[in-house]
Amino acid sequence: MIRTVLGDVSADAVGPALLHEHVLFDIVPPGAAGDRHADIAVPDRWQVDYRSNECAANALQRDEAAATAELARYAQDGGALIVDQSVFGLARDPAGLARVSAASGIHVVACAGTYVEPYVPEPVRALSAGALADRFTTEVATGCDGTPIRAGLIGEMGCSWPLTAFETRALEAAAEAQARTGAAISVHPGRHETACAQILDILAANGADLTRVILCHMDRTHPDGTGILPLLERGAVVEWDFFGVETSHYWMTDEVELPTDLARLRLIRSFADHGFGGQIAVSHDICTKTRLRQWGGHGYGHILRNVTALMHRLAFPQSLIDALIRDTPLRLLNVKEIPQ
Repeated sequence: MIRTVLGDVSADAVGPALLHEHVLFDIVPPGAAGDRHADIAVPDRWQVDYRSNECAANALQRDEAAATAELARYAQDGGALIVDQSVFGLARDPAGLARVSAASGIHVVACAGTYVEPYVPEPVRALSAGALADRFTTEVATGCDGTPIRAGLIGEMGCSWPLTAFETRALEAAAEAQARTGAAISVHPGRHETACAQILDILAANGADLTRVILCHMDRTHPDGTGILPLLERGAVVEWDFFGVETSHYWMTDEVELPTDLARLRLIRSFADHGFGGQIAVSHDICTKTRLRQWGGHGYGHILRNVTALMHRLAFPQSLIDALIRDTPLRLLNVKEIPQ
């Protein structure tokens, strides 16, 4: 069963799915300057998108009507389900997601967990690993933020580089919550080539099933593919989730040259040809207004509308396309609750 904000649904009834997006979110860095509620004018739209982390208003999207319209456009492109990985710290809004899901007809999955330490209030940062594990378990088994709306995935668990003590405890707690609930874990790794391996070490030492661990943001952590094979060999799922971003640099640092969509697909095809096709996920990680259709962006339907054509151009077998756009995300979202 897939745990959505409107209740559990059979995976057999769900079509194409996006594993890593943000639907209602506040990802404005704490203490950021600028008007969070400013309009993004058309003449400024491209520049705002190009340096997207520099505009506070671009990282804030709490408008349910806008979110409903964006998901309706995703439905028109053939989409059926979307995971909002706006965990605690990113203005998680399970009730809002339920309203948007009902209005748009798209299945929406909410997420348990916490983001990187600066986004998390001090009372939660002070919790022990055990208390965090109880918190994450409750979010999956009972409901998020005082609502009866349950999470269907743990993460994206926020990790900095180097990891803070809180983030380490949160990873330990995520492993425990996975053991209790059967939910998969999604991790936002720090921006360092050894970050993902360290994260897997911590999760494995605390009993996590690494075959149900998703390492996000391969696009900026391992942009040329170097270092990914050892992660796959440990059983983890690796995720390219910047589809639609085709700038010459990563907006958080000019030192990282991002791949294009075709380059992403060539890397994916190379790992799939070595037998790892079932351990790869794709998404957009939309977390700014300028990547949404209403503000002139590609929207949640880009992979279905455009990238699948690129997959065919590169002669992807249909089985791999099916795995990327539906089978692998639904397998990872299948919550097999463990009796207490």
